[in-house]
Amino acid sequence: MLDMSDEALAVVQGDTTMRIRAEAWLGGELLTADIPVSDGGEERDRSLAVPESVSLTVPREDRGTSWEPVTPDHPLAAYGQLLRIDYGVDVGQHTEWINRGWFLITDSDTNGETVTVKADGLLKLIDEAKLAAPFQPAAGDTLASVAQELVEPALTVVVSSLADRAVPQGMQWDTDRMGALREVLNSWPADARVTEDGYLSIEPLTDSDTAVLELTDGVGGTVIRWQGATTRDGAFNVVVAQGEDSSGAQVQGVAYDRDGASPYRIGGPYSPLPVPYFYHSPLLGTVAACRAAAESTLLRLRRTAFRKLNVTMVPHPGLVPGDVISVTGAGLTGALAVVERLSLPYSPGEMTMTVRVL
Repeated sequence: MLDMSDEALAVVQGDTTMRIRAEAWLGGELLTADIPVSDGGEERDRSLAVPESVSLTVPREDRGTSWEPVTPDHPLAAYGQLLRIDYGVDVGQHTEWINRGWFLITDSDTNGETVTVKADGLLKLIDEAKLAAPFQPAAGDTLASVAQELVEPALTVVVSSLADRAVPQGMQWDTDRMGALREVLNSWPADARVTEDGYLSIEPLTDSDTAVLELTDGVGGTVIRWQGATTRDGAFNVVVAQGEDSSGAQVQGVAYDRDGASPYRIGGPYSPLPVPYFYHSPLLGTVAACRAAAESTLLRLRRTAFRKLNVTMVPHPGLVPGDVISVTGAGLTGALAVVERLSLPYSPGEMTMTVRVL
C-alpha cells in the first residue's frame, strides 16, 4: 500500500473531501505544477504488460491559461510529457497528498471546451521501444544486467532480495523488448512493478500473508457491495517448464498444485486428470531453474483463475494491485485476498476493485 498516515487512513474509510494535483514534466523540467483537473480516473490491472492508465478531463481555458496542446512543449502534449499525480485527502487542518505515481501522456484531444488527456504507466516506454536490431547478451551477463540493458535509461532498475545468475550464451531476441523482459522475469522467477517514484522494482514473486487493510460489509466498513466470479479459463494444476543445459540436452522441472485449499489441486474435484501448462525458455539451463520457473508460472496462473470478488467501495487512494487485504463479506470472514485490478475515480464517485481470494 502507498504511504499514508494513520490519520488519513482513518479519514478515507468514511466521508472525506478529495483533491487531485497533477504536474507535467518534460525532459526532467517541471512545466506546470497545477493542471486544472475537472474529472478523470485511474485504472490498474497487473495482468497487463502496462498495468496503469490514467484519463484526465481539463477545461480548454482556465484562469487565462490555454490548456489546448498546440505546441510540442505544451504541458499536455504527447511528446515525452510525464504526469505526476497526487491524490489529496482532507484530514481537517491540512491536505495529505498520496503520490499515485508517474504516467506518460499518450493522447490529448480537444473537443469543444474540454481537453481529454490519456496517459499510461512508464512501462509504456519499454513496450513501444521495439528492438531495432537483434539483442544478444554478452559474455558474463546475468539476469539483472540483461534486465538493465533492456530497460535503462528509460527506467532505473532496482533489484531487491533476488539471487542473480548468469544468462546462457547464444540467447537472442529479435524485436520484442517487453517480451524479452518478461521472459527474463519468468525465468528468474521475479515480478516487476513501477514504483510511485518511477523506478522499475524487480522483486520476488510472492503473495504477502499480511493484510494492509480490512474490508468489511458490516457497520463501520468501507465496502458498499460485493459480487463474486469464478472461471475454469486459465486453470491448470500442473506446470512443466523446459530449457536446455550447456550441452544442449533438455532439462525440465514440474510444479503440481498440491495446495489443500486450492479448487484446482491435483486429486481434487476440478479434474481426475492432470491439466498441464507447458513453458519453455532457453534461459532455463538447470533442473533447479526449471522447477523455480514452474512454481512461479503456477502462481501467475492462479492469479487469473482463482476465485475473485468484485468490490465497490469508498475510494481508497493508498491501494494498488498486489496489496493484500482482509475480506469479511460475500460468505467470507477475515479471508486474505490480493488486489488484482482497480479503478480509482479522480472526482467524487465509487471505487471498484477485483480481488483474488487466497
